[in-house]
Amino acid sequence: MTDAEDTAPEAPETGTVAEAEAPRETLFEAPPIAEQERMVEAILFASAEPVTVRELEARMPHGCDPAEALVYLRKRYDGRGVRVVRVGDAWAIRTAPDLGFLMQKETVETRKLSRAAIETLAIIAYHQPVTRAEIEEVRGVSVSRGTVDQLLEMEWIRFGRRKMTPGRPVTFVVTQDFLDHFGLENARDLPGLKELRAAGLLDNRPPPGAVPLAGESEAGDEDEAPGQSELFED
Repeated sequence: MTDAEDTAPEAPETGTVAEAEAPRETLFEAPPIAEQERMVEAILFASAEPVTVRELEARMPHGCDPAEALVYLRKRYDGRGVRVVRVGDAWAIRTAPDLGFLMQKETVETRKLSRAAIETLAIIAYHQPVTRAEIEEVRGVSVSRGTVDQLLEMEWIRFGRRKMTPGRPVTFVVTQDFLDHFGLENARDLPGLKELRAAGLLDNRPPPGAVPLAGESEAGDEDEAPGQSELFED
């Protein structure tokens, strides 16, 4: 009787442990990767703005790996009419570049940028983060508030971190909308010095007083603001 009484409780305890452990193995089981790929596709297709991996992860079931699903999704769309592209630190579905002409009738140009706005935008894109004073130094003329306000309103530039110099001036950087509009993954994908010259968008020699470009003679540029020699990159 003593042996039976000692061993009797062991059977139900073992069964209870087995029953408790069984659901834990499947409680947070992630969907198959193919299903995760479909989820990512649905979110990107329905979203008007690029979506980050963190945002995808927050929307998808626990245990999903949206980064891995994106790898499979990009391969599946390779060579198709639309592509899964990276925009900054986010992802979006966009028309293939070679089919962009099909969308021209759908595009409405609301306004053109002034020369001052184009120059200011270019300096910010190639030189970010950059202060207003640095923009004016590169351009050689003052930057009107209206020019900056227009670019801010278009959401092509935004305020960056304040510079750790006297007065702590605010800096400007390009936005994700700017990258998305021009089909860039990041600012380093902007055309380099040789490409700009080949397209006829840049003179062979800088105008008097201009900051020397990368690869140009750097004599007498000891007072150049940090980073200005990287305004254009080959």
